Amino acid sequence: MHLTLAGPACDAYGEDVSNLTVEVTYETQTRLHVNIYDTARTQFVVPSEVVSLAQGEDNPGLKTESDLEFHHNLNPFEFWITRRSDPDALPLFDTRAQSLPPTPIAPVIPGDNSTALDGFPLVFEDQYLQLTSALPLDTNIYGLGEVFASSGFRRDVGTNGSQGTIQTMWARNSPDPLDENMLPTRPLLSYGSHPVYLEHRYDGKARRSQSHGVFQFSAAGSDIMLLTPPSSPVSLVQYRLIGGTLDFYFFAGPSPQAVIEQYSALVGRPTWQPEWGFGFHLCRWGYSDVNETREQVVRMREANIPLEVMWNDIDVLHALRDFTTDPVSFPADQVKAFIEELTLNHQHYIPIVDAAIAVLVNDTDVYDTYTKGDELDVWMKNPDGSQYLGHVWPGYTVFPDWFANNTLDLWTESLRNWSGAGVNFSGIWLDMNEPASFCNGSCGTGADLAEATIPTSHFPGTPGNLVTDYPEGYNATIWGPSGNLTINGTLTYGDDTATRELSKRAVGAAAEPGVDLNSPPYAIHNADGPVWANTVSTNATHANGAAELDVHNLWGLMEEKTTHLGLLALRPTKRPFLISRSTFASAGKWTGHWLGDNTSKWKYMYLSIQGVLQFQLFQIPFVGADACGFRGNTDEELCNRWMQLAAFTPFYRNHNERSALSQEPYRWDSVANASRTAINIRYSLLPYWYTLFANASLYGSPPVRALFFEFPDEPELFAVDRQFLVGRDLLVTPVLTPNVSTVDGIFPGQGRVIWRDWYTHKVVDAAISQNTSLDAPLGHINVHIRDGAALLLYSEPAYTIAETRVGPFSLLVTQAADGYAFGTVYLDDGESVPPTPNTTLTITASKGAVTIRPRGGFYILQKLKEITVLGVGRTKPNEVVVNGKRVSSWQFDTEVEKLVIGEIGGLDLNAPVRISWS
Repeated sequence: MHLTLAGPACDAYGEDVSNLTVEVTYETQTRLHVNIYDTARTQFVVPSEVVSLAQGEDNPGLKTESDLEFHHNLNPFEFWITRRSDPDALPLFDTRAQSLPPTPIAPVIPGDNSTALDGFPLVFEDQYLQLTSALPLDTNIYGLGEVFASSGFRRDVGTNGSQGTIQTMWARNSPDPLDENMLPTRPLLSYGSHPVYLEHRYDGKARRSQSHGVFQFSAAGSDIMLLTPPSSPVSLVQYRLIGGTLDFYFFAGPSPQAVIEQYSALVGRPTWQPEWGFGFHLCRWGYSDVNETREQVVRMREANIPLEVMWNDIDVLHALRDFTTDPVSFPADQVKAFIEELTLNHQHYIPIVDAAIAVLVNDTDVYDTYTKGDELDVWMKNPDGSQYLGHVWPGYTVFPDWFANNTLDLWTESLRNWSGAGVNFSGIWLDMNEPASFCNGSCGTGADLAEATIPTSHFPGTPGNLVTDYPEGYNATIWGPSGNLTINGTLTYGDDTATRELSKRAVGAAAEPGVDLNSPPYAIHNADGPVWANTVSTNATHANGAAELDVHNLWGLMEEKTTHLGLLALRPTKRPFLISRSTFASAGKWTGHWLGDNTSKWKYMYLSIQGVLQFQLFQIPFVGADACGFRGNTDEELCNRWMQLAAFTPFYRNHNERSALSQEPYRWDSVANASRTAINIRYSLLPYWYTLFANASLYGSPPVRALFFEFPDEPELFAVDRQFLVGRDLLVTPVLTPNVSTVDGIFPGQGRVIWRDWYTHKVVDAAISQNTSLDAPLGHINVHIRDGAALLLYSEPAYTIAETRVGPFSLLVTQAADGYAFGTVYLDDGESVPPTPNTTLTITASKGAVTIRPRGGFYILQKLKEITVLGVGRTKPNEVVVNGKRVSSWQFDTEVEKLVIGEIGGLDLNAPVRISWS
């Protein structure tokens, strides 16, 4: 349908677009596409070669069969979306004025005049777009990131005395901000932009819930506001964009997991991870040379703490230039020899690649990546066609233009040359790719490049930038710098706190006639101020003619895609392994993610859980935080607890900053013990982790889950983010506060589910719909198994993933009250690019029996060594039969209703297996 501007133009933040087109497409049974765009198609849209969204089904019948229905009024234009299966329920999305509160409304967030609401019309200007939908009062919203929010994984919609949320979509180089520069309950944008949310609605009368999802497909800088005006009977979501179009996708769910899978089907499934990537990773900014790096590998093995992957930060680089090694501290031949040692021991190596590329500083300077890129014309430019020159670690720098024709060739050649020179990496770490710049504007233009200096003032540990911070409760003035839990037998625990304020951004001059690219008329809530601050200026240009203002949020994604394709070109049969900082919708097809430069605080350990949960929704499931914290000094107790928590997140790395207290897990005996315990569990669970990620790559299923994902009809779980589930079957309840020996946790199921302790296999006597207090001495993390689970485990976890993989399996089955249990296991070689030979084992249990059925063409070398069945009842079996043969090597524990069958000669999992008892 076509829309024409009603009445005279307002031109509030730009020029009103007179003619719009609305396209409504029923794409699948569960996905509806509503696209509102300028009929002339002059507004920027994300190119399909950057983000290739799935096409809908060619089925005209979907208009009457889809579970989502589009309705509209024409004068003025407003629309709403309902469920066909529940037509009397509140609409899922509703822009009608009659559904929204009356206006004008004074600023909903005191002190922020931009939250005044003068009306809710559809606004479509060249530099400002606005659309508002009513939401049920105090509804449950999740997503809209990347962010750490003090309100938790469940977003603040501005009820119960809170102020609501302004989530800004603008990739920013910021050390994991928590409500920084903003009012207390308002979170801040971070490294990536993901304008998608999941809404979960609970019907208290029916005691049933339904979920749906909304994705606003745009790379434009924007504010997405979740607000509830005073005395309003509804909450609302308002989109404010500084460009692009209003392109919406709606997902019917109706379960949380279904919403996530439907979003995945649109933006693309997550990339396949190599199995070694699930091992423990170690890094530090500040390993001074290759010998100190090697020393960490040696000391980890001496302490018998498994280490799978050793990393280097920018220390490895010559003059901090990408794709180089420092000839003094990291000579290429020594780096080559070091990586060969790792490879012989089944270990891996990952170096860093920063976003910016150094320029030549004089006629004698040599740097092939820059010179070749200059020849190929792949660097971003100023509006006058000159190279855009920022300032990052190497000094003055250029930035790759991912839209240029030859950038992939340059990137691939640089990776190949680096590997050929001895840096035989197993994967790549992409950092600073918002992209970050330490100066504003093209500060190198006209400068004397020979005077360029490495900005060491940004280095932690330099004068004026000393690392003096410690976790909450540790006072270095009293106890000194050790971070020890006790000193001379006395606990070092105490107390401490701090806050910041909002800074307004200025309005500058237009960058080109008629369009203000550097300071758009509407000021999004960028905590750095102007949108050009601390990044590439928004008037920088790309090879396709796009301005950086329109594509800024795509920069990290495009680097990830280019690097992934470059690694595939180097090793066509091996799965690329990438960890990156700045992400956008669909980035999971190319990369994993770490949660950025977090802080060594207990608060940030807690926040890492919501970060991991967010990225399950965003379909970048291989994610984790820097264990023990990156910024500031950690201490023994925090590191102990965090090393255990992080072992139950997908990406498991310990990394900290230059000059801070060393925090490798061997540094404290208690941390070493806790790490060994946690890693042993993690490696035993590798078949489970690997299967969860196979299901993510095949179907989009989230490997890590909020409790309500699995128990959607239990409202007491909707805000829980201090616990999480690994898959369906494992409940993790970490300690997130200092100086305690117990932890409270809720056990989902409202009494209908049996939860057993991972370590003892005993049934938990859990309170119903309330917290239960659990023992949690230092070094112990509570893990519980859900009834109905069937987990294939590695029975002999080894030092590396490769060594663990060749060991035997064991099987753990925990039967429900009716005897039921179910599980699947996906097995392949762990590294080849799919499609590759694979086998899926299907494990089912009923009263008195467990069966395993293989399907597929991958030959399983490992044998099944032991079988443990929990919940078999309190009566000791008379006999146990395995594959038709009676066996005698079994034990029975009446107290925990456990049957353990061992010494069975190693069962072949390439053929069906049946175990029965009577």
